[in-house]
Amino acid sequence: MLKLSGIVLACAALLGGMGNAAFAHGDRKGNTAPVVKEQTAWGIAGDAEKVVRTIDVSMGDDMRFSPGKLVVKQGETIRFVVRNTGALLHEFVIGTPAGNARHADLMMKFPGMEHDEPYMAHVDPGKTGEIVWMFNKAGEFEFVCLIAGHFQAGMVGTITVAAK
Repeated sequence: MLKLSGIVLACAALLGGMGNAAFAHGDRKGNTAPVVKEQTAWGIAGDAEKVVRTIDVSMGDDMRFSPGKLVVKQGETIRFVVRNTGALLHEFVIGTPAGNARHADLMMKFPGMEHDEPYMAHVDPGKTGEIVWMFNKAGEFEFVCLIAGHFQAGMVGTITVAAK
């Protein structure tokens, strides 16, 4: 009986940790887990009810974003609606230039690397993804596609967050 209780507890602990599980590129079809709000150098996950404007961004197999340059104000909560117009999987990842470059290098070494963060949208061909982000830090940031080879092909855009 004691051994069975230990197995049940181990299974419960394993299943309890699944809420924080990450998904490999392309495996995510919709994450129902609550968004973890963690401060980053470029802001924090935003609240949908506090969105001040929506920015539409398209991304395609030409390895470009349109628009490729964005300007927001410090303190704004933005809804990004990201449309994949291509035939390949793409993603929209917000971050710092240095952090994105490091992550892109890792993706080249480990293309199946698993991750899923509130500042990332993995978007299947012909589909739309969404990110709600609050830019509480001024500075120069990027949005990129980190699918292996896409960043290296120039799939990079800039976000200027103007200080209040």
